[in-house]
Amino acid sequence: MATHRFVERDDGSLVVTATAPLPPYPERLTAHLTRYAAEAPDRPFLVRRGQDGAFEPLTYGAALQAVERIAATLLTRNLSAERPVMILSGNGFEHALLSLAALHAGIAVAPVSPAYSTVSQDHARLRAIVELLTPGLVFAAEGAVYAPAIAAAVPAGTEVVIADGAEIGRPVTRFDDLLRGEDSAAVAAAHGAVEPGTVAKLLFTSGSTGVPKAVVNTHRMLASNQAMLQARFPALTAEPPVMVDWLPWHHTFGGNHNFNLVLANGGTLYIDEGRPTPGGIRETVRVLREVAPTLYLTVPKGFEALVPHLRDDEALRKNFFSRLQVTFFAAAGLPQPVWDAIDDLARQTIGRTVPMVTGLGATETAPLALVTDDRPAKAGQVGLPAPGVELKVAPVGTKREARVRGPNVTPGYWRRPDLTASAFDEEGFYRLGDALVPVDSNDPYRGFTFDGRLNEDFKLTTGVWVSVGPLRAAFLDAFQPLVRDVAIAGEARDEVAALVFPDLAACRALCGETGGDEAVLAHPAVRQEFARRLAAFAQKATGSSNRIARLLLMAEPPALDRDEVTDKGSINQRGVLRNRSEAVERLYAAPHAPDIITPETA
Repeated sequence: MATHRFVERDDGSLVVTATAPLPPYPERLTAHLTRYAAEAPDRPFLVRRGQDGAFEPLTYGAALQAVERIAATLLTRNLSAERPVMILSGNGFEHALLSLAALHAGIAVAPVSPAYSTVSQDHARLRAIVELLTPGLVFAAEGAVYAPAIAAAVPAGTEVVIADGAEIGRPVTRFDDLLRGEDSAAVAAAHGAVEPGTVAKLLFTSGSTGVPKAVVNTHRMLASNQAMLQARFPALTAEPPVMVDWLPWHHTFGGNHNFNLVLANGGTLYIDEGRPTPGGIRETVRVLREVAPTLYLTVPKGFEALVPHLRDDEALRKNFFSRLQVTFFAAAGLPQPVWDAIDDLARQTIGRTVPMVTGLGATETAPLALVTDDRPAKAGQVGLPAPGVELKVAPVGTKREARVRGPNVTPGYWRRPDLTASAFDEEGFYRLGDALVPVDSNDPYRGFTFDGRLNEDFKLTTGVWVSVGPLRAAFLDAFQPLVRDVAIAGEARDEVAALVFPDLAACRALCGETGGDEAVLAHPAVRQEFARRLAAFAQKATGSSNRIARLLLMAEPPALDRDEVTDKGSINQRGVLRNRSEAVERLYAAPHAPDIITPETA
């Protein structure tokens, strides 16, 4: 039986739907918590690392009790979608319980990137978010850490809840005080009034192509998306999943896809305090030595950071693969060498590969919309629509844009009817902004490959279009492990060039330089290796649209404050080029500056 239907239309568009129906799902997301608190009250739901280094579990039974008490307190605060709960801090028990309590009582919750509070110097984004949301309650785990941001952005009359009870120079409520609520009848009534269309979350887009917008996420969106995942991965309902995850809950991948996947299937989530950085990966490795996940779902940089440790640490490798049923990545393209390395390590360890699944989605789609099947895939493939999702591939200029419709799709952007209107086409399909091409034009069931973001592509002066997404992915593959990211330049120019953000640790290892970062990037061995790879990359080019003529190594990494990087770590192409316009001009100046690298660089 065919897995999907393909309908070609007279207007040149293609509509694709899954033949399998969408399984039933609850009207309220927290119905899953109620279910597993009754069926498995002593099963760990969330696990964190305690101060003594031991794991501390929060069971389903204890979680529901806390959620109902917090919900009772929240119901006395006149909170709603108009006055939501706003969460400033990162993943943790208090974050989870407060969020679930708000959802349980029909109150919207708005988690925002901690970086807007802790990394930003001017708190401009945070102030704009507060003005848009008008929160009725603001939560932060650590008072001292978040005090400057709260002082800068949160109005004096807004209630602030602090988990650690620290003084911040204004009245605060202790998180423990939220747990004193006792009004089961009010909570039951509020929970019963929650409808599929009730606003569950206001999630901010990551800003990879613009200033963050508040995306309305309803209970229908979140609950239906988990049913789509269960349809794609039936094993989820057969055995409670065990996950180790660092992905932030203010982002749709960590907070909707992964967190809700554990909740919807009665699983256990180990909160990983690590990060895919040279220093942060150590904690991830520490957890994975102790916990064998049944599935591992992360962004490409998570796999990139983990692979060297899996390669060098046999005990880690054996534990990691011992129960692993599937791996999944999203949010950016996974370099093919990293994918191949994971497959090779799995073969060495358990004698077979573990299915590597990926897909396509957005904050606006809760997030899963397209997903690959069990057949071996390659980097860039995004699969076909999940059950319940209609995909329309519509011609836009010389490309074909992915547009989706279904119960997992947002009704729009909070308090921005103008953005909402422009986000949907005349048939109500949400415009993803991603271009797709078939994997195999002779076999539509192979699905689609990502063909770049429509608003990142540009024309050279010759009129030739440059497809940035595929070119960027190919460049990163060719320059592994020396490069962390790249911005592609060349709009209204004769040739394509690149601003390259190097992996300084890899470059330092290449040349043995012990001095500063600038000395590493200026070292002849580093420059010659980049020139050699640039020449090899140019030899494979089929024309000016995928040939990079020269590059410049950037010592300063992309900055969140300047809209150069998103909170999930992916680069904002246009933000980098805008902020570093002087560097772009140097790429095209004649004669070339000494630090410009070309294939001829000696």
